[in-house]
Amino acid sequence: MAPPTDTLFKLENGELSVGKVSLLSNVPGNVTFKSFSSVCKNSAAPPAIVRRAELLAHKGGFLGFSSAQSADRHAQSLGKFTGRDFVSIFRFKTWWSTQWVGKSGSDVQMETQWVMFDVPEIKSYAVVIPIVEGSFRSALNPGVAGEMLIVAESGSSTVKASNFDAIAYVHVSDNPYYLMKEAYTAVRVHLNTFKLAEEKLPPPLVNKFGWCTWDAFYLTVDPVGIWYGVKEFAAGGMTPRFIIIDDGWQSINIDGQDPNQDAKNLVLGGTQMTARLHRLDECEKFRKYKGGLMLGPNPPKFDSKKPKLLISKAIEIEVAEKNRDKDAKSGVTDLSHYDRELARLNKELDEMFGGGDEDSGSKSCANCSCSGDTENSGMKAFTRDLRRQFKGLDDVYVWHALCGAWGGVRPGATHLKSTIEPCNLSPGLDGTMTDLAVVKIIEGSIGLVHPDQAEDFYDSMHAYLASVGITGVKVDVIHCLEYVSEKYGGRVDLAKAYYKGLSKSLSKNFNGTGLISSMQQCNDFFLLGTEQISIGRVGDDFWFQDPNGDPMGVYWLQGVHMIHCAFNSMWMGQIIQPDWDMFQSDHLCAKFHAGSRAICGGPVYVSDSVGGHDFDLLRKLVFADGTIPKCIHFALPTRDCIFKNALFDSTTILKIWNLNKYGGVIGAFNCQGAGWDPKEQRIKGYSQCYKTLTGSVHVTNIEWDQKQETSAFGEAAEYVVYLTEAEKLFITNPNSPPTAITLKSSTFEIFTYVPIKTLPGALKFAPIGLTNLFNPGGTIQSLLYYESIAKIEVKGDGKFLAYSSVHPKNVYLNGSTSGFQWSAGDGKLEVDIPWYGECGGISNLSFVF
Repeated sequence: MAPPTDTLFKLENGELSVGKVSLLSNVPGNVTFKSFSSVCKNSAAPPAIVRRAELLAHKGGFLGFSSAQSADRHAQSLGKFTGRDFVSIFRFKTWWSTQWVGKSGSDVQMETQWVMFDVPEIKSYAVVIPIVEGSFRSALNPGVAGEMLIVAESGSSTVKASNFDAIAYVHVSDNPYYLMKEAYTAVRVHLNTFKLAEEKLPPPLVNKFGWCTWDAFYLTVDPVGIWYGVKEFAAGGMTPRFIIIDDGWQSINIDGQDPNQDAKNLVLGGTQMTARLHRLDECEKFRKYKGGLMLGPNPPKFDSKKPKLLISKAIEIEVAEKNRDKDAKSGVTDLSHYDRELARLNKELDEMFGGGDEDSGSKSCANCSCSGDTENSGMKAFTRDLRRQFKGLDDVYVWHALCGAWGGVRPGATHLKSTIEPCNLSPGLDGTMTDLAVVKIIEGSIGLVHPDQAEDFYDSMHAYLASVGITGVKVDVIHCLEYVSEKYGGRVDLAKAYYKGLSKSLSKNFNGTGLISSMQQCNDFFLLGTEQISIGRVGDDFWFQDPNGDPMGVYWLQGVHMIHCAFNSMWMGQIIQPDWDMFQSDHLCAKFHAGSRAICGGPVYVSDSVGGHDFDLLRKLVFADGTIPKCIHFALPTRDCIFKNALFDSTTILKIWNLNKYGGVIGAFNCQGAGWDPKEQRIKGYSQCYKTLTGSVHVTNIEWDQKQETSAFGEAAEYVVYLTEAEKLFITNPNSPPTAITLKSSTFEIFTYVPIKTLPGALKFAPIGLTNLFNPGGTIQSLLYYESIAKIEVKGDGKFLAYSSVHPKNVYLNGSTSGFQWSAGDGKLEVDIPWYGECGGISNLSFVF
């Protein structure tokens, strides 16, 4: 059957409509609409994806505009809208984006990455996605009196244009989840500069538990601290399957310092942000590691209190610096008392480090990698010892910035040609939140490796890392190229060169998958940089406290993080595997985070300090072998939450849905208490919203058809429901009333839904899974019904729960008769299951009726 030829969108008489419903009025005469088929006549995308886009071509098209003047930046009105609900994603910092809702074009925030309209008149949804055309990228901005603008910019005063045929894509669908999937498929086919998530493999760590060193040590990370950290996890019964050695391992220094020596006594993020790489291998504290050091009978001791004391002292310094800068801006001329205070604090910090001697197990750099012995010292010896001692450790990743270090690469320090480039922020970033990282990068500029050497740059770093046992990288500070694109053909061309080099190195050195992208939440990256990259962060950093001093931030920042992740996944999940980031298991809101990570559909990792673990909590997330009961989709907000403000409307509970192999799950989270303030241009607390809320959950909140293997579950006549926190089991059906729920601030509930199977004799059965885990449905590996027998493969150990309308005749566990408990009142059928290590933790259960 041939696809329809008439597009559902029309631009006539200054009005953009879809299905005869007006979306934008007062559209200027220089704005154009072109059908998908007229713009995208051929594509190098895979034929199946091209065909899919062609079949849906009538549902979308491209907006363009012309200008009388050629320029490097255009701000063009697309028309007006008022009184129509929308949800959007905008950049609140250079590298981080989040959700925003409103009803008018003037409600749109600066640097908006897409806008989705609710179009109830035709029971549909429409999206406007600013994209890339030629050397220009675009974003949506607010206008006056309901106007919505599109801003197209090249990032270089030498790169100008006046006409655009396809600077934004529009699409319509009766399903908001298909809308995003279809729209980004069309954009992928049109641009052919990125690949969809379905075309790429995620790294193996996506199914595993890991540990990141950042919040444990910040920049004080060293081999001995890492060793003791992994050792503690192993002693707690869960060796991480991957670790990420975050910022602090590189050879960096600051302009004006000895160009051949590492910067000393760095602690907090911020102090390193003007530093540059002076060599491409590990810094001295890692180079000094000697093979076998931690395996001997007398390994170096580690004081778990020291990192926290160093961090506390560094925070004192940071606060004093902020107070000094605040007074300076207010006109205070005598700042000498700050100078004295800072001198004292820095001296105390230096003494805490040992007078500048950072001991990591060796007092000398002789006979180590810096003198040529790379086999028995340095990073190679360290990763080898880690794997020798901790058998479950599969992957060791390290951190680096897109430009090498925060401040790039020091000119003349390596074989690479780098120059110090001043940073210029585009006007669109004027509406973003003040960010220490941006301030520091502007202050120090970036040592930019020439784009012609981007491939050599990444291969030089990554080939070395791969040779010393590193299996992947976390690439951070990604969205900084737009600052320095003036001399290099603009932001699009510069980005293409860098991402091409990065992708080639990823394929060559890390099996094509070993890269986590971070600080990348802008359309330049997603439309230009994801041909190979398959996983990335969908939230801002986990903040254990508010860096600006609000004591309630320890609570309200956690709900903000969940909103970032859930709504960013709506678009990012089409292109990469969403990564919800780490958290700390002993944090005040650790359980709140754990509940979301359990059903997010991505990896689970923490940044616990040495001595700071809640193993009971972690055991609700992780199997004994370090793998996780992962959902088979990525978590997304439910339809009734999409156009709501679940952060500070004092009403809405955030609900996210996901799918397991044999059921579905809904997580309900009370995230209220903070959010974006457009006037103050920052995320702040809304204490009046931090309160108990009531809401409801229904089985129809699950989007069963988003996976082919679960689509039939949406047709079930009945479901069994299990509430993880309340430990309740009951039966529901699509016509049942919603289940009411009350949640205190920063608390949650997880609802597991499983279709009920009717077996011979009218008996009813449905397996829930291991209820000692937050996502019990994720523990069920296979399910087979044969006459009056239910056969289940379940992974893990603990209390297995199923619903059964009758008492089973027999239950068999791994071939032997097993005891069980059955309750006639609610149909609970429970079996205790031990860890079956011989088969990877998988046990065979048979219920005979």
